[in-house]
Amino acid sequence: MEVSAPKFELVPVASHKDLMVNAARMHAQQEYERIMSLVAVLQAQADDIRRRLELTDQVAAARYNMVLYPGGQYWLVQDQRRGDTLLTPLGPEEWSTGAPAHYQYLAHIEWLGDNTWREIDKP
Repeated sequence: MEVSAPKFELVPVASHKDLMVNAARMHAQQEYERIMSLVAVLQAQADDIRRRLELTDQVAAARYNMVLYPGGQYWLVQDQRRGDTLLTPLGPEEWSTGAPAHYQYLAHIEWLGDNTWREIDKP
């Protein structure tokens, strides 16, 4: 160092560290929130796939006497009189004389191209 060197002020290191830590926390929090929103989307997709597999198992165990078509919409019904599950093309409002009293409608479903079933809406 020379006597003729330019004069400089000391940087307050403690306040500079605080600014760096605050900026790092703010950016990390933003990134965390972005990742958690993606996790929520993935969780919803996983829940949808789990429900499709449950419905596929229920349809495989159900009784029906018709030819099923991909893209076709059907109703999964609990027949309380017989104690089993069946698949029917008629919904609760589609019967001319009213739905059978011993039918409990479980789900309105559609057969997808990958041979799984998805729920269209709640009965």
